[in-house]
Amino acid sequence: MHEMTIVANILEIAHRQAAAADAVRINRVVLDVGKLAGVEVEALRFCFEAARSGLSAAAELDIRELSGHGRCPGCGLTASMNEPIALCEACGCVMEISGGRELSVVSLNID
Repeated sequence: MHEMTIVANILEIAHRQAAAADAVRINRVVLDVGKLAGVEVEALRFCFEAARSGLSAAAELDIRELSGHGRCPGCGLTASMNEPIALCEACGCVMEISGGRELSVVSLNID
């Protein structure tokens, strides 16, 4: 389950930023997670609940799921994508992913 490793990195970032701001508590961590990032959102939530400690012991996780989209290199069609490999509906070429791989800490709410 690589989500636990991802959560450990997220919490490391959050704790480092909170400590730099002399915070006593992390209230919320906001993430952007693309549909094509290869991350199971529910597993990410579960791991976050299990791994929070210290400054983040009561932190909430807010995940903003971003849609996937791609562009056809053959005909230029742009379309939404739910899987990392998709064929163009117009010409049958393999679509190139142009969005939806994001996985980033967007903001922290701290006290």
